Amino acid sequence: MGHKTQTPFQPLQIAVLTVSDTRDESNDTSGAALVDGLHTVGHVLADKKIVIDDIYKIRAIVSQWIASEHIQAVMITGGTGFTARDSTPEALIPLFDKEVDGFGELFRQVSYQQIGTSTIQSRAIAGMANKTVIFAMPGSTNACKTAWNDVIKEQLDASHRPCNFVPQLKASTSEQCESRG
Repeated sequence: MGHKTQTPFQPLQIAVLTVSDTRDESNDTSGAALVDGLHTVGHVLADKKIVIDDIYKIRAIVSQWIASEHIQAVMITGGTGFTARDSTPEALIPLFDKEVDGFGELFRQVSYQQIGTSTIQSRAIAGMANKTVIFAMPGSTNACKTAWNDVIKEQLDASHRPCNFVPQLKASTSEQCESRG
């Protein structure tokens, strides 16, 4: 596991997108869990939206956030399964400059402890686009809490070492990864 350094915490501007054909602000517990998580550690909610599971509508919102000068990270909940309507990965992959393969791998490894082999049905993905890190996770509230607490939170913390994403993001003043040796 990583460790903390003397590097100060840097609040990030984070947008949250819920992909769902049935959720609205009154019942979006997954989006709310992500917002609570980012607020708890001191990040700023830059924007929050709910969109139906449509490749082009998802892509349009995320593209606006990627193009924004201020949004540094995007967290997306929903649309990562295998039903006919699940299209979040297909919407995002063309937008990525680079994929963060380790996110999906680690998320599924951590999730295995909670839901067993059903974790293989998660198509959780992450990537970088225009110095914005994007994380897409399943739509369940527990999956969002797992992704935030066990993977994403440390990677959006400038004091986490040996590496985190903060130095790679827009308007960051943090240092690059330190040596492991």
